[in-house]
Amino acid sequence: MTRREIRDSAFKIIFESLLRDDSVEELYEIAEEIDEITVNDDVKKLVEGVLSHSDELDEIISKYSRTRALSRISKLNIAILRIGLYEAIYDEKTPVNVAINEAVLVSKTYTFKEDTSFINGILGAFARDMESRESNG
Repeated sequence: MTRREIRDSAFKIIFESLLRDDSVEELYEIAEEIDEITVNDDVKKLVEGVLSHSDELDEIISKYSRTRALSRISKLNIAILRIGLYEAIYDEKTPVNVAINEAVLVSKTYTFKEDTSFINGILGAFARDMESRESNG
């Protein structure tokens, strides 16, 4: 699987987790039954990483979302933002700009144009802050 395919499968499972009360293991089983979503160790690692940090990721989303409260952001957008932020913060193999670009690409596939701009804005503001913190040491 390519990194993009892993991200796409993880996105679908994370989105599903926002809609259902099923355990992550049940979500994997459902995904495998559907047969459109591949579940392998890489997908599980991304899904479980995002889910284990969801409270922290939601705080970051809330901080940078100046126009919408978290409760007013669509579940699709939350799933995409969580993955983008998770990769930017915790995946040492994924540069921040790549994490943002990939989140925007997922958004272009599954959301409206306005949502893509919203996602890009939040992730861009986060990245600029992260960059300024790193340069100020």
